[in-house]
Amino acid sequence: MFKSIIQKKLESYVKKYFKKHPEVKLVVVTGSVGKTSTKTAIATVLSEQFRVRLHEGNYNTKMSVPVAILGITYPESVRNLRQWLAVFEAARARIKQPTDVDVIVQELGTDRIGEIPYFGTYLNPDIAVVTAVSPEHMEFFNSIETVAQEELAVVNYSKLGIINRDDIDGQYSKFIVNANIDTYGTSVAAMYSFSSNNYSIESGHEGVFNAPEWSEPIEAKIISLGEHMLRPAVAAGAVGIKLGMDTVKIVSGLAKIRSIPGRMNILRGVRETIIIDDSYNSSPLAATSSLRTLYQLSAPQKIAVLGDMNELGGVSDVEHQALGKMCDPSQIAWVVTVGPQAEKFIASAAKMRGCQVKVCKNALEAGSFVHSVLEPHAIILFKGSQGGIYLEEAIKVILHSTDDEKYLVRQSSSWTKTKDEFFSNF
Repeated sequence: MFKSIIQKKLESYVKKYFKKHPEVKLVVVTGSVGKTSTKTAIATVLSEQFRVRLHEGNYNTKMSVPVAILGITYPESVRNLRQWLAVFEAARARIKQPTDVDVIVQELGTDRIGEIPYFGTYLNPDIAVVTAVSPEHMEFFNSIETVAQEELAVVNYSKLGIINRDDIDGQYSKFIVNANIDTYGTSVAAMYSFSSNNYSIESGHEGVFNAPEWSEPIEAKIISLGEHMLRPAVAAGAVGIKLGMDTVKIVSGLAKIRSIPGRMNILRGVRETIIIDDSYNSSPLAATSSLRTLYQLSAPQKIAVLGDMNELGGVSDVEHQALGKMCDPSQIAWVVTVGPQAEKFIASAAKMRGCQVKVCKNALEAGSFVHSVLEPHAIILFKGSQGGIYLEEAIKVILHSTDDEKYLVRQSSSWTKTKDEFFSNF
């Protein structure tokens, strides 16, 4: 009851805010994977011309979304009434203050059926971006169709929907009733797309951005690793166009987009190696995209460190086995696994394909093993989920400098305590 009362109060403040400040545009981002990268890319591009508000963390739940939209610090204790009263006071002040932003970019998350539709009870976004439909939280959603219906619900209560043409199957259009839809991606089938003509790890992608509003493609540069990491930038460009941004500023913003910690971030390793840090989380779509990217790179040695993909429910066995089957012995010198699902299904499938496989009991052991077999100028991919995997701790073992630990995910004091307790059990 307490949380319900707080929730309704927060939602009422958000409604009052947009009624008082109708000139402020709301852009929301949801999807199975890539939400935070896409949100950050959009904010980066829009900041070239607009005053932008976004919360850099994952304030994407029912309780935290209204607070993030209003730009207020979330209470340390959700049961502390005094702290919530301070939030309410700050919300009232925000409503009364002169407009301090032009665009709010907000991530929306879901763990269970009905959470994305719920946001539509008090939000009417100007633009909704849907990044992907792929297996997630399958212990609750059970089927990919249910996931699609959940994620695409945001389009139906938004003024415009922009959906990823590459990672959302066209069959799920049956869940969309809003006719105002555009698509983005890296394929020519998308309305907004980017075609890469040249790539290097140091300089990123050089190519052309295509948009129906432009008479011809515009040359642009996007610094990212992997085709799937180009798509957040394309979404950002599309949003910028829809909000009337100057073309020169869009191109400038695209060039400023950078990978965020734990999402295909390039780090320096010992022995002049390259680390692909994709350790934030893992899912079938993200993991297969990461492996494909590793295969496209040239190096004397390539190693894939693969951890469990959590929250897949009944499809977990099949999806882990499919990832193991993707492991190519002609491309990877070692497949290193962390976690029980990875051991049981990824490792066994990779061995069947002829890969050298090392099963590790935790991330610390995985980091130590990789360090022992690492050759100069190698490329190492780290891809695994959050709970119980924590591959960022494996990365620490092979970083060129401890100063670069600040670029890793989950390095706060609270996370350090959680992980210390976890690893102490081994």
